[in-house]
This record gives sequence, structure tokens and C-alpha cells, in this order.
Amino acid sequence: MKVAVVGATGLVGTKMLQVLAERNFPVTEIVPVASERSVGKEVQFKGKAYKVVSMEDGIAAKPAVAIFSAGGSTSLEWAPKYAAAGIRVIDNSSAWRMDPTKKLVVPEVNASVLTPDDYIIANPNCSTIQMVVALQPLHEKYKIKRVVVSTYQSVTGTGKQAVDQLFNERAGKEGEMAYKYQIDLNVIPQIDVFLENGYTKEEMKMVKETCKIMRDDSIKVTATTVRIPVVGGHSESINVEFENEYDLAEVTALLASAPGVVVQQNDNEQLYPMPLWAHERDEVFVGRLRRDETQPKTLNMWVVSDNLRKGAATNAVQIAEYLTSVGILAS
Repeated sequence: MKVAVVGATGLVGTKMLQVLAERNFPVTEIVPVASERSVGKEVQFKGKAYKVVSMEDGIAAKPAVAIFSAGGSTSLEWAPKYAAAGIRVIDNSSAWRMDPTKKLVVPEVNASVLTPDDYIIANPNCSTIQMVVALQPLHEKYKIKRVVVSTYQSVTGTGKQAVDQLFNERAGKEGEMAYKYQIDLNVIPQIDVFLENGYTKEEMKMVKETCKIMRDDSIKVTATTVRIPVVGGHSESINVEFENEYDLAEVTALLASAPGVVVQQNDNEQLYPMPLWAHERDEVFVGRLRRDETQPKTLNMWVVSDNLRKGAATNAVQIAEYLTSVGILAS
């Protein structure tokens, strides 16, 4: 299968190429696509060099699928052009996520919504992805009423400039700033721009996307998203109130058997999920499971995942894998 990666030279695009290779997706040819300034550069895929081509040449190459990670404005302009040429688009930007005509997909949760008519498919926000993977099996059993989530997000979610800022600051070097403030030895309680309601755009993404993916508008979500000086993945402290009473041992068993979830919980051994261990892994790690003793039917949990992999590249590739498995994409 001929596969285009749009935004192939960026942090997520590079990870897309890595994940496609590692998961042995049936690629016969890679078409790396990027902005005009990157055309002619080379990227590596399975030990072979491929030259980066322009957006127009990406369409002309006639790939079966194009995985976009090139920002919202690029996706709004180019995804419809690729789709019109019969190329299926899996888009990692926020451009199409809340479009009622587009599917927002986390394969472990709602892959079954996809049909042969879907030519632009949205990949959710990284923080939303790991949360809904952990929440879905619990929602099916106990029905979620309300979620309170605070995130501890890696600088990799911002991009290369933010990673460079962190390590420049750590080394005492001057350099370009991705953030208004120092990030090393600091915590910034703002991700994306502020909205009129006092929440940030990132926080409202988690609120709206959760309901759309889990196909239940009755779930109430409130979020605080925070940037921390870490590179391995995003962490989330999640408080979940259910409609029905739960059993903690049953919760642990449900999560342990859920697709894409690894439970890391042993208080005696001080075992719990950390970005250090989630880095370069595709799973969502869950631990610190305990009853909220302040109100009934409420659970506390800690959820960690590599935001460049499951939070972006892996999820997009898994969508392509699902489309292939049901014959929507021909290998």
C-alpha cells in the first residue's frame, strides 16, 4: 500500500514513520510530504531514503491513505483536496475533530463507527485519547456521570522548539522560546489559548471530544491542563463519578483486560505509571486506583501514555490498521 505522511519532517510526522515501520503496516512505498521549505530533504523509512515532496505532488503520487500531522490550517486546506482525489485522510490536527460530518476515532473505543464513506477521519487530542481508552471499559459497566481531570503534559506535545527550550534551559544556554515562561524547573498551567469562559482551548477539547468519542453527551467533564518539564509522555489525575456503584477489584480486572491498557498497581512495591516507563510504548498505563472517600460511586485513577505515540502517531496508524482489517483500505 502506498502511504503518504503529510508533515513528515515534524516531531509527530517523524514518529508516524517510526510507528508505521515498527508495526509493520503493509507499506509498499512511503510518500513523505511537507511544506515547500522542506521539499527535497530526505527522510528514512526502513533503512531507505525518500525525498520529501510538495502537497500537490503528494496527491499526484496517488497514495491509498495520507496521514496528516501538519497543523490545522494545512489540514483545512489540503485534506479535502486529498479526499477528492480518492485518498483517505487520517488527520492529527484539531481541524476536523468537532465537525459533525467527520468521525473522531480511538480504535479501542469506537472504531466501529467508520464506514467506506469516511474519507477524512479525525485523530483526537493526545490527552483525550489516553483518557477515553482508560474510561471506556468503566463507562460500559458503571456509566460515567462526571469526570474531573488534571493533566501533566510533556513538552513534546508543543513540538521540537519546546523540547529545545527545555534542554537549552537545563544546560544554561540561550535559545528560542516556545513558551512565554521558562519551562525547566517550572510548571505552566496553560496549554493553548484562553477562551471566554476562562478555560484554555486544550481543556475544552477534552470536554467536547470525550463526549463525541464515547457517544454520550451526558458525560460531564471538567479539565485543567498543565505543561511540565518532561519529555516521555502525558500524565493525568482523573476523578470519575459513576451512576452505579463499583467494586475496586472488578475495576482493576476490567482495566487489565481492556484493549490497549496496562495496569501498573502495587502499592507495596511503589509500582505506578510514569512517563519514564511509558516513553516509546503504545499502551495506556493505569494505576493509583482507589476509592474517593469524599463521595459515593467515585474513583481516583492515574493514567499515563506516550503522547507522540498513542496520543498521535500510533492512534493514527491503528485507524489505518482497522480500515485495512475491514477492507475499507486495500492492502
